Amino acid sequence: MPVSAGDLAGFISGLICVWLTTRGNIWNFPVGILNSAILGLVFLQQRLFADASLQIVFIVLSALGWWKWLRQGIGQESSPVFETSPREQLLLGAITVIVTLALWRVLVLLKGACPPVDALITALSLAAQWQLNKRQVSSWLWWIVVDLISIPLYISRDLPLIAALYAVFLLLCLQGWRRWCSLAPATMRQAAI
Repeated sequence: MPVSAGDLAGFISGLICVWLTTRGNIWNFPVGILNSAILGLVFLQQRLFADASLQIVFIVLSALGWWKWLRQGIGQESSPVFETSPREQLLLGAITVIVTLALWRVLVLLKGACPPVDALITALSLAAQWQLNKRQVSSWLWWIVVDLISIPLYISRDLPLIAALYAVFLLLCLQGWRRWCSLAPATMRQAAI
């Protein structure tokens, strides 16, 4: 199966972005903005409208996260990470369900490819990015779920390199979660074990 230049550029920039994120490096944001622009075009060509639109949101959220990390001085690998309260997790879960259902309906009307899965990936990704911008350890668990759902979708859409990218993302997310747990306060590390 031929690999497009967009697939390849998305693969390379995505790997660099997530690797930088696992390191807690602030440069994950500008690389992520580039990656989102590339993947937005790839997903648009595949009629994955929610995923394509999500890339625009990622660009905005990445710019905000970049600014927040700069402003708070938390752009270094050893910077602190934070816990998400159970209340915030429940709220994020409820919002994810609502966004998924709303997007699903819109995607059906647009005749998008695989509306329920596309909608779910988008909703979960928004919640994960929200937590990443706040440097919350739980963001990694949300990203892991996104990767587990995305891999089969991208295989079914004949995007083998993007599916492989998300498989690598999955491994990097596991590494990032372990790494950020080691930066967490002792009480949080005990809860993660």
